[in-house]
Amino acid sequence: MYKKILKHKIITQNYPKTSPDSSLFIGKPEIDLEKCTRCGECMVHCPSNAIVIDKNSNEIGINYDECIFCALCEDICSNGSAKMTTKFELAENDRNKLRMRKIVITENNMIDKSYETLSLELKKKINKLFKRSLQIREVDAGSCNACDYEINAVNNPFNDIERLGIHFVASPRHADMLLVTGSITRNMENALIKTYNATPDPKLVVAVGACACSGGIFKGNYATNNGIDSILPVDVYIPGCPPRPQTIIYGILKALDRKS
Repeated sequence: MYKKILKHKIITQNYPKTSPDSSLFIGKPEIDLEKCTRCGECMVHCPSNAIVIDKNSNEIGINYDECIFCALCEDICSNGSAKMTTKFELAENDRNKLRMRKIVITENNMIDKSYETLSLELKKKINKLFKRSLQIREVDAGSCNACDYEINAVNNPFNDIERLGIHFVASPRHADMLLVTGSITRNMENALIKTYNATPDPKLVVAVGACACSGGIFKGNYATNNGIDSILPVDVYIPGCPPRPQTIIYGILKALDRKS
């Protein structure tokens, strides 16, 4: 063991204090509006229907909460206006910040979902309580396990999220935050609600991955829900399919207002 330590030295990254080399990262896709001819081919072929065109303004954009980052838009675009970037810090407190076409919160929602609806006192209390440490319970609410593998990776020696005072716990009763993956299948809906209720207040909920953010490619399916916020209030949305470990770390720190 000591030979390995001396040979490889420190391998743990220093993110978020220093930016990682993102040259090999596959980040979010972007559309160059000057090059784009609005032919609609990318929109037709998008497997999650994340690309939308506003008929009134003829503007085209991407709903990143639905995007699965498959890079098909880049492959299908004949003039190179759609490109995958290396931008990975994508998490947002408000889901509408990830979308071109805004969503409207209706009275049918079980719980008010907007981050802004949390009282100022509660936000101050959360930041004060969790400033130095955080206990996370990860919940798979019906995912394909890709996001769960990336969550596992935040604990490996390279990412080592525990160096930031963030730990994963086995019971929701010990947790400050629920890290939820999947689109909430019928069989997991009640389990997720029970887990949320078992987590003591004040608590945070983070949706990890396209399925958790919007339902992803399963949205509108009879056996799933269209994102975690159809059931629970969500504080931060982390898009991706799956999001890479650094993106997940960024989202967790964003929930704590500790992005750097």
